[in-house]
Amino acid sequence: MIVKGRAISRGVGRGKVLLSKDAISFLGGVDAKTGVVIEKGHCLEGKCIAGRVLVFPRGKGSTVGSYVMLQLAKNRKAPAAIINLEAEPIVAVGAIISKIPLVDKLGRDHYALLKDGMEVKVDGKKGEIEIFGK
Repeated sequence: MIVKGRAISRGVGRGKVLLSKDAISFLGGVDAKTGVVIEKGHCLEGKCIAGRVLVFPRGKGSTVGSYVMLQLAKNRKAPAAIINLEAEPIVAVGAIISKIPLVDKLGRDHYALLKDGMEVKVDGKKGEIEIFGK
């Protein structure tokens, strides 16, 4: 199944979905060396985002979060791709400078199709998400 969204950051990434109902702050919320979510009380606390298709509603926090995303990429701990309900500037800029494919605005019905652990491919140039299996 292919779902259309809005292309934000080019590139193609494939992997298993890591789904968050919470917004993510990369500055102070994700360890740039390990890729582990360290924000206390976050639904993904203790989980690693490296190589996953990170699905979350939107970013939050400081503009420095864009540079944390770049550091994650340099440390090979970045997500394979990102899907947002609506990308805001911090995540959009971070994805672009880090070369992480990013698509948003799938719509709530399509966003609800994505489940934790599901295999997906994100095409950041076409703005498409390919969902494999159920």
